[in-house]
Amino acid sequence: MKKSLFSVLLITLLAGCAGQEVKDQPKAAVVDRASTQAGANVQSAGQQAVAANPLKDPNNILSKRSVYYDFDQSDVKDEYKPMVEAHARYLASNKSAKLAVQGNCDERGSREYNIALGNRRADSVRKIMNVFGASDSQIEVVSFGEEKPRAACHDESCWKENRRSDVVYQGE
Repeated sequence: MKKSLFSVLLITLLAGCAGQEVKDQPKAAVVDRASTQAGANVQSAGQQAVAANPLKDPNNILSKRSVYYDFDQSDVKDEYKPMVEAHARYLASNKSAKLAVQGNCDERGSREYNIALGNRRADSVRKIMNVFGASDSQIEVVSFGEEKPRAACHDESCWKENRRSDVVYQGE
C-alpha cells in the first residue's frame, strides 16, 4: 500500500514538473584575480575605511544620525524608527561600541523646560534602542536643551532643525 501511494505521489510530482519549461541559467562571471587584487590595492585609505566601517558609509542607514520632532513632542516619528533600530542592532552586534543620544530643542520655552524636553527626546530614542538589543551601558542620554542649535535664525525653518536628537558614537 505504501509503495503504491509513494508511486502515485512521485508520478504526480513528475507530471507537474514536465509541463514547465526549463530556462537557461545565467553563466557565472569569471573573475581575473590579478586585476581584482591590483584594483583593490589602488583603493584609497578613505574608501577602505568606509568599507570596513558601516558608520562612515554615506550609503548606509547608520550614517543617518538625527531624529527630528514636532513642536513640544518627544515621541520618535515612524519615519525615524528604522534608523534608530539600525543603530540599536549595530550596538547589539558590537558590544564594545558606545554612543550618546543628545536631545536638543528650539529656543522657545524656558531653559529648564528645554533641558527636560531634550532629555525626554533622547530617552525616547534610548528606549527604542533597548527594545532592539542595545544595552543601557552602551547608551548615554544627554540633553543640551536649546544650547546647541543647528540653525541660528528665529523662525519655523530653523526651529524644526533644532528640535532633534543626535546619535554620536564614542570616538567620533
